[in-house]
Amino acid sequence: MRVDLLSREYPPEVYGGAGVHVEYLARELRSLSGVRVRCFGAPRDESEVEAYPVPAGLASANPALQVLGVDLEMASACEGADVVHSHTWYANFAGHVAKLLYRIPHVVTTHSLEPLRPWKAEQLGGGYTLSSWAERTALLGADAVIAVSEGMRRDVLACYPEIAPDRVTVIHNGIDTGEYAPDHGTEVLLRHGVDPARPYVVFVGRITRQKGLVHLLRAARSFAAGAQLVLCAGAPDTPEIAAEVSGLVDELRGSREGVVWISEMLPRSEVIQILTHATVFVCPSVYEPMGIVNLEAMACETAVVATATGGIPEVVADGSTGLLVPIDQGTDGEPKDPEAFADAIAQRVNTVLSDSELAASMGKAGRRRAVEHFSWPAIAARTQALYDTLV
Repeated sequence: MRVDLLSREYPPEVYGGAGVHVEYLARELRSLSGVRVRCFGAPRDESEVEAYPVPAGLASANPALQVLGVDLEMASACEGADVVHSHTWYANFAGHVAKLLYRIPHVVTTHSLEPLRPWKAEQLGGGYTLSSWAERTALLGADAVIAVSEGMRRDVLACYPEIAPDRVTVIHNGIDTGEYAPDHGTEVLLRHGVDPARPYVVFVGRITRQKGLVHLLRAARSFAAGAQLVLCAGAPDTPEIAAEVSGLVDELRGSREGVVWISEMLPRSEVIQILTHATVFVCPSVYEPMGIVNLEAMACETAVVATATGGIPEVVADGSTGLLVPIDQGTDGEPKDPEAFADAIAQRVNTVLSDSELAASMGKAGRRRAVEHFSWPAIAARTQALYDTLV
């Protein structure tokens, strides 16, 4: 069987959980099927991986229109595939067109849903309507939909009630616990100005409304004195949110020391060392279908404080591997009471910071949970079994 995986992201151009998912899924599926990866961007050196730049005629077009241009070229190249499997709206349209053109099954993995990310209108303008149309068209026409969590499955069926429930299968994201494991070296910390002798709180993620970084920065005003805050945060969605985050960081630095902001995308090995030494990892997302970054922190034996939204409660065991933060959201996806949300984050972070034994026990429990429940070989096997039902 030949499977064509369609994705915007693939190494080395990876900036989110979907790209991580496709990387590891492709690796494990290759022992089960013939796999070709089709992605966006610059040429890749890896065999059976083809990258597609924005067509020259769309160089100045709306970003969403550029995506659809890439999708058409990707779809054209899928001739000969037995199954196409697309990831995120960026590649969904390519899968849908390939399905129609070559009469082959289309599987969609939902890592997020456009109706639940209204802030993207700020980023894409009218292109948000286009991205929403592309996602809706692909999901309603897909032969199977994979949700990365039970929470995501509920969201799919709520946003798209036309989809029959038996077409939506839950297959969780995974983690390579051989690669993501504690690294007790300190050279990376020292190079980036982090004091390994002092406790610190860490955030890893893109600067986007979804990831809730602005709420973390407001919460950090109340973090325990002496604790450092390390932000591995880059790739802002818009100049406006970049400016907002920069202003909040400057304000925070005016009232406390030990605020370290690393804006470049770090190699995975460096992120692992930074996660390992953290007292607590914080995921303040307002929308997170799965939250693979929480698994990465857990695999590094780090306690987690995360929002109780989407699929996060399926990953973070409240009171065991970390602490969950309740959120009461408005129609725009943001907390109705941002101050209360920030206070709740600070309270839970300080609970972990104040008890080193609790932090250590949560870290150990998180590592065990990651190893026992979220392995990539099992996820690939479940995905292959789904393909087999369609061909």
